[in-house]
Amino acid sequence: MTSVPPEAVPEADLETAPDVDVAPKSPRWGERFRRLVPTRTVDTRSAIDRLRDAPPADVLRSWLLTIGLTALAFVVRFVGFWFPKGILFDETYYAKDAYTLLKLGYEGSWPENANDQIASGNVDVFTTNASFIVHPQVGKWLIASGEWLFGMNSFGWRFASLVFGSLMVALVVRLARRLSRSTMIGAIAGFLLCVDGLDFVMSRLALLDIFEAFFIVAGVLAVVIDRDYFRHRLARDLETRGLSDYGGGKGPFVFRPWLIAAGVLFGLAMGTKWNAVFVLASFGVLAVVWSITARRLAGARRRSYGALLLDGIPAFFSMVVLSFIVYVATWFSWLRTQGGYDRQWGAQHPDSWQVHLLGKPLASLLYYHKEIWDFHNGDYIKHSTHVYAAHPGGWLINARPIGIDAVNGIQPGVDGCPANSTENCLRVISATGTPTLWWFAALALLVSIAWWVAGRDWRFGVPIVAGMSTYLPWFNYTERSLFFFYAITIIPFTAICLAMVLGLILGKADAGPRRRQGAIVAGVILAIVTLNFAFIYPIITDALLTQSQWLARMWFSSWI
Repeated sequence: MTSVPPEAVPEADLETAPDVDVAPKSPRWGERFRRLVPTRTVDTRSAIDRLRDAPPADVLRSWLLTIGLTALAFVVRFVGFWFPKGILFDETYYAKDAYTLLKLGYEGSWPENANDQIASGNVDVFTTNASFIVHPQVGKWLIASGEWLFGMNSFGWRFASLVFGSLMVALVVRLARRLSRSTMIGAIAGFLLCVDGLDFVMSRLALLDIFEAFFIVAGVLAVVIDRDYFRHRLARDLETRGLSDYGGGKGPFVFRPWLIAAGVLFGLAMGTKWNAVFVLASFGVLAVVWSITARRLAGARRRSYGALLLDGIPAFFSMVVLSFIVYVATWFSWLRTQGGYDRQWGAQHPDSWQVHLLGKPLASLLYYHKEIWDFHNGDYIKHSTHVYAAHPGGWLINARPIGIDAVNGIQPGVDGCPANSTENCLRVISATGTPTLWWFAALALLVSIAWWVAGRDWRFGVPIVAGMSTYLPWFNYTERSLFFFYAITIIPFTAICLAMVLGLILGKADAGPRRRQGAIVAGVILAIVTLNFAFIYPIITDALLTQSQWLARMWFSSWI
């Protein structure tokens, strides 16, 4: 049996893949769609050419498309994002925590009627007593930036979510383009995220998850850029030496700034919510694996495993150690002030080993983290229940969206409800994904797994590893109430999977009739998703609906 290189190019590759020998095309639809099943094909290019493989050269056009799609996302999300004006859902924690961070440098406590007071314009009703909080501070500082700019109101506390939710579209475009080597596929991925209902809602709420998703996608993009950067440096070194490969030599040490960027970004992601650590671990391993395969491709042969030390140790410091330093630094205001929760623990326990090892401030922070960990794993959280609890087994198919706000029983003639209506009206905000997008994306995820495993195509592995490392760990915590909006960290990657599978359907630009037929299929899928987003728009924007209009959008009983 002929061995296949680890990064062989599959037969039915994306539209910009290098030319390879393929089976004759059949005019039958069944045979055309057989091309979605991967076939390993040896890449016959030279090692240097393969190391130099890069995204397309249409840099200006790609950035114009990126900016255009980001602007589209911003405009679509901006319209009325400050309505309803009151505090919604878990904004009651994060909007108020953010404001006291601005005022005190730590999260202060609020009276029971604080939400009503804020709604009436009396915002400075917090106390200097510390509040026990269970998430780090990065996301709350970002929310606070909007409050600093626009005040303690719905426009202010939601503004940062709007900005970062829109910018995440740009990251998805750039990541999908770099993976697929196609600006078109990058644009498709970005557009899909534009018209996702869950991303839309989370970009219009002062919650932490949209910031975590942004930093995770940015960190993954940095690692993928590093892969190209490292391989290009090896190719340049070979050319400088006048070599076709290293002939068994390990090759040079390469300084890798993009891994440093990844460490900073993953540190900020963990400084928003802890579960980003799983993505850091996954891509830390992946960065070393890619280093080994790059050196092997460059001719290092058995010495390619020296990358475990030559590249692995610097990568560990660049990503893991640096992300930990960044994480600790994100607690700067808690460390700098004296009134935060558990802030005086070190002073109260001067003889503890933590104080002797770390000093009073860091020892207090370590103890505080123990308190947070105990909360997340304690009996209270394990036995908590919620009407909108959603088992993660149903997240990928949008099985149980979560209600953010609802005003029911609006009588005819009241608040815009038609006076001649025979039924009551209501206003709701449901954090639901665009259903057809999530269903198509779930199918695309299965195809992507086949292309990654059977076709050994690294590009499909990236969104799979990223998406699953934010998803699968939740199955360890199903004894507590979990919520669908946690899946905001998954949809950027499954949208990329869908865009790349649509690239398989499209085929190459010079594929003639097959390209036209693939374009019809891809166009129909995009049209279905877009129309579905328009259809659910009223239930993600607090629009006035009659009871029957609302029920028409509740396709399954689990959505109610």
